[in-house]
Amino acid sequence: MISRHIKVFLVLIVCVALLVPDVWAGNKKMMAIMAAKNDAMRGLTEQVYGLKVRSSEEVKNMTADSYVGKTDSKTSATLSGIKITDVIYDSQKDIAKATATMTASEIVNIEGANVALNGKVFKHVGFGTSSPQNAGPLKALRAAQIDAYKQLAQQIAGFTLESQTSVENYMLKSDLVQTKVQASLALAEIVDFGWDNSGDAYVKMILKVDEVAAMLGEAVVGAGEIIEVEGQGAVQDDFKKAKASTTKKP
Repeated sequence: MISRHIKVFLVLIVCVALLVPDVWAGNKKMMAIMAAKNDAMRGLTEQVYGLKVRSSEEVKNMTADSYVGKTDSKTSATLSGIKITDVIYDSQKDIAKATATMTASEIVNIEGANVALNGKVFKHVGFGTSSPQNAGPLKALRAAQIDAYKQLAQQIAGFTLESQTSVENYMLKSDLVQTKVQASLALAEIVDFGWDNSGDAYVKMILKVDEVAAMLGEAVVGAGEIIEVEGQGAVQDDFKKAKASTTKKP
């Protein structure tokens, strides 16, 4: 016969086994939501206060396999008045969604300039997950956002292009094209975003030239225009894999 102490011990084991999955699931949900809230607040900060973008691209001998492109962004601000709403968690995909909203009358932007916003409402949707294996599409979306900012910087601030070409006996021996851009951006709005079937992302972003002029405190070419770009982000680097396979020796 099983003793009373052993029975109690077995009951405790069963209870722990039943409770642990629920505790773990709750933890995953909380962590994913936390990540989504931070992503939403970061996006709102970039939109309202602005961000600095620095990008460079290089192509050698007119072939894409030599392409090297890098874009870095940075933002920093002291925030207040941000509200988080519409928090949704998909337990099947372990992905959370949250919306950050802010009403601003006047701010000091990333360049230290005072900008009157007259009570304008800003909104940004953020995503997060607790599982690295589920983060691919979210990383692609972030890459698409930065690509869109880079394109806006190229159109608003312009870019530097350098080229070197060498021809010998009517044959191209070497060719190099480099572009660089560095700018501060603010008040760009994401008007649409999404993913294709493979998980690659796109972001449609607009920037009103008049708002940029007000931010800078000076006239900007294209007054009254709305600049629209579409950024892209990949879920995996299949180009690097293809390039590596072609360089392998037989």
